[in-house]
Amino acid sequence: MYKASIIVAFYNNLDVLSVVLKALESQSEKHFEVIIADDGSREDVVANLKAEIADSPLDIQHVWHEDAGFRKNRCLNLCIKASRSEYLIFIDGDCVPQTHFVEDHLSEAKLNRVVNGRRADLSPRCSELLVASSSPERFVVDNFGKMVVDGLRGQGKNVEKGYRLSNEWLRQKLQNKKKGLVGCNLSLHKADLLRINGFDMRYEAAGTGEDSDIDFRLQLLGVEIHNCFYKANQVHIYHKELPRLPVNDVLFAKVKEEKIAYTQFGLDTLPE
Repeated sequence: MYKASIIVAFYNNLDVLSVVLKALESQSEKHFEVIIADDGSREDVVANLKAEIADSPLDIQHVWHEDAGFRKNRCLNLCIKASRSEYLIFIDGDCVPQTHFVEDHLSEAKLNRVVNGRRADLSPRCSELLVASSSPERFVVDNFGKMVVDGLRGQGKNVEKGYRLSNEWLRQKLQNKKKGLVGCNLSLHKADLLRINGFDMRYEAAGTGEDSDIDFRLQLLGVEIHNCFYKANQVHIYHKELPRLPVNDVLFAKVKEEKIAYTQFGLDTLPE
């Protein structure tokens, strides 16, 4: 059995996903599988992705469902069911893990805990450099100066979160504030996610559903939200943000009012 299943949310942008897969090939921890959560990519993209999977040294599962709008949470649940590890790490297909990403998540893993990572948002210039890089897993090490300069110019943000601190005392001092989960960088034992029945599939728009919702429901059960900043680093390739629709906020407000950890619209509603 693998130490972890890396679940990668994906839709159509294979050029960027290829960079993510290349970075995963060079992780310091090797004993994991990759599951691509494909929210209905086009037929031509799927064909090219399958060819790339066949050539990859990684053990990759491709989980696809029909494109019927934004159904990321449903696809994530399908991947949970397909996973062959008891530990799950969730990332987005435009977030590139750095060398120690998987190792760092596993080093912080405990039952009754969700590991809460962050990302450094790259500028357009640095994003182009990253896509062209032959060693995307080393991008921060090789280009941190450029990231800082662009950040000071107002291009890119949270660039400091891309830097891996080896000094544990300093790292703890810099991450002592309570922060909510982000869906692009979190991990937990599958058993803890099963306790809330996975992701609520009623969220069918970007934002809230794959992070704030499970954050709230896990905490109802006493699961610890454990910050892992300046570690488990990843960098986010620049793109225009998807609009955040108010329908998600209305649904989440209802979830908070009901205070029920186990969603009736999760894993157990999917076909076997």
